[in-house]
Amino acid sequence: MATVAVVQAGSVWLDLDATLNKAISWMERAAGAGAALAVFPEALLGGYPKGHGFGAAVGVRTEEGRREFRRYYESAVEVPGPVTAALGEACARLKLHLVIGVIERDGGTLYCTVLFFDDRGDLLGKHRKVMPTAVERLVWGFGDGSTLPVVATPAGRVGAVICWENYMPLLRTAMYAKGIELYCAPTVDDRDSWQPTMRHIAAEGRCFVLSACQVVPEGATAPIRGGSVIVDPLGTVLAGPLYGEEGILTAEIDLGRITEAKYDLDVVGHYARPDIFQLTVDERARAAVQPAK
Repeated sequence: MATVAVVQAGSVWLDLDATLNKAISWMERAAGAGAALAVFPEALLGGYPKGHGFGAAVGVRTEEGRREFRRYYESAVEVPGPVTAALGEACARLKLHLVIGVIERDGGTLYCTVLFFDDRGDLLGKHRKVMPTAVERLVWGFGDGSTLPVVATPAGRVGAVICWENYMPLLRTAMYAKGIELYCAPTVDDRDSWQPTMRHIAAEGRCFVLSACQVVPEGATAPIRGGSVIVDPLGTVLAGPLYGEEGILTAEIDLGRITEAKYDLDVVGHYARPDIFQLTVDERARAAVQPAK
């Protein structure tokens, strides 16, 4: 048995230091609640620019939009860098595993990324969103197959699928095949339809689903109302959904429930038909420039 926590909180828009301090404060509360693992929302560090257009229309970019993107870029996170060092130090101090959404900057490009830390403070890996949704593609790059980790922790095998990546059935299948047990779904999707999606994924993958959503009042960005939730491997809601306020959801999980659930459905095992259906996943890094060999 282990206690896991989902933290519903919002960014301080364009203030990375303030948001980092806020995240560490919530980490302390999660650890104080006995959690071995804490999951935070999509784009918490760096911010989710809901409602922002960055001065763009088809065939048009404005100078103010370029300046707005510059401000957004300057509030993003280098991986590794000072922010990841601070998060690692907090994890080591609190003996807490961490899954947290950031806006990562790499060269001139931003990525919507999830970082994984262990309770010694080590950065175990990252997942870059492979398919930004709609206007997100204007400001975020595309991750490749090299950042699809599932990492082992004492609480279970942890991976992350970000927001509308959860509507990509082949990506879900790839994560199931990696043996994911704690399926983390950082998001900003606050629609009512998100809840049945999370329950469906838990029942389909026979895994615990931990979805952390931002909550942001009307202000510098369009509002986000939350909807964080924890679901068990048969699709039963264990905690949440939480709306309209910041807070922590916790649940005691027993990984043996996954085995019980897979008794009659294992979509990458006895319930698969590899003679009919097969999935190939390319996990190679795809750099634009490759040095000659």
